[in-house]
Amino acid sequence: MKKLATIALLGSTMLAGQASAELLDLEKDELKFGFIKLTDMAPLAVAYENGYFEDEGLFVTLEAQANWKVLLDGVIDGQLDGAHMLAGQPLAATIGFGTEAHIVTPFSMDLNGNGITVSNEIWEEMKPYVPLMEDGRPQHPIGAESLKPVVEAYADAGKPFNMGMVFPVSTHNYEIRYWLAAGGIEPGYYSQENISGQIAADVLLSVTPPPQMPATMEAGTIYGYSVGEPWNQQAVAKGIGVPVITDYELWKNNPEKVFGLSNEFVEENPNTTIALTKALIRAAMWLDENGNANREEAVDMLARSEYVGADRDVIAASMTGTFEYEKGDIREVPDFNVFFRHNATYPFYSDAIWYLTQMRRWGQITDTKPDEWYDEVAKSVYKPAIYLEAAKHLVDEGLADEADFPWDSDGYKVATPAEDIIDGIPYDGRTPNAYIDSLPIGLKSGQMVEGTDVKG
Repeated sequence: MKKLATIALLGSTMLAGQASAELLDLEKDELKFGFIKLTDMAPLAVAYENGYFEDEGLFVTLEAQANWKVLLDGVIDGQLDGAHMLAGQPLAATIGFGTEAHIVTPFSMDLNGNGITVSNEIWEEMKPYVPLMEDGRPQHPIGAESLKPVVEAYADAGKPFNMGMVFPVSTHNYEIRYWLAAGGIEPGYYSQENISGQIAADVLLSVTPPPQMPATMEAGTIYGYSVGEPWNQQAVAKGIGVPVITDYELWKNNPEKVFGLSNEFVEENPNTTIALTKALIRAAMWLDENGNANREEAVDMLARSEYVGADRDVIAASMTGTFEYEKGDIREVPDFNVFFRHNATYPFYSDAIWYLTQMRRWGQITDTKPDEWYDEVAKSVYKPAIYLEAAKHLVDEGLADEADFPWDSDGYKVATPAEDIIDGIPYDGRTPNAYIDSLPIGLKSGQMVEGTDVKG
């Protein structure tokens, strides 16, 4: 165990010619943070290993959690002070879908980082429908149009088509649904009475914890899955599956995980919240600086059993700017994992609203809400003011560049253009209902799921 108190004291001492963090008056300095064994927990590992928490006077313990529900419950009941979270978790909890609690985030952990993988058997059945490049390799991105004939053949044979995702309000659930729907496949609906998400579904999606995805697919329980790294690359390494699309190809620079805290914790510990956000921002900067120069070192950290615990080469396969689709088919995807570039760490309201639109699209939000409701929920959960306060401290301390932060943002990104999304439908967080109504498959304004039918 590191001598944290000593290191924190050294970190708070300004050495000649060096920038240093200035200690805030912390309300709480001993903290326990939870995470799931995924590559995108990296900012937590880096902030710990590089001493950024210590520089802020924080004595942090990092603890892997069994699954996303256990992690969320830990934050709600105070067993955890904060956690690496699915972006949908604070939003769903705050609006009362599933466990009800007011969870907030001052920090977005990353962009991109996920993929959709199918088993070798399904890949062989898809291949006749997949366009090829001149060199004979598959043309990426691969749309779900190539999967549709396979799903239809299973239906004709009376066989359910099962796929996995990690949690009902996960990015992975919404991404695989988006991909399927863009290819004309019904991924199913939720209702108040039926929370399976499988109402009127062509593909039956079910929950599997991320590290268990490859084994579950290998056992034949599911035919494919949507998950974060390194569990897509693990399927390639084990020779059991083929990733057909990354979420970077699905929606360029889409928002991924967040760091979640209870609203009560933030209100009771405002300086501590700023301090931990400072440490996480520094970690994100380190992960992306100098053209990802530190990624190999980050991979070494993550491969350790206390963090992700996967084979080093499997983690490196996507973390260092490439992605392997089939054995030997390695392609450059430099922005597969983004931790700081493109304002990745800023908690944009428009990112929150995209998640809410998908909850509404598939029936987790049962009825139509006005645009103002989406804005209000986003602002109750995403806290850019805390983020910018932390950034200001870092700039003042000489630890960050003022030009790297969106000081004048109103919390909304410029609309994502059609060419950056697989179905060619642009996204503007300022007009959520118009966006929902523009999507061919899914609930529209005035519609609800009743029984096994969409009404309205």
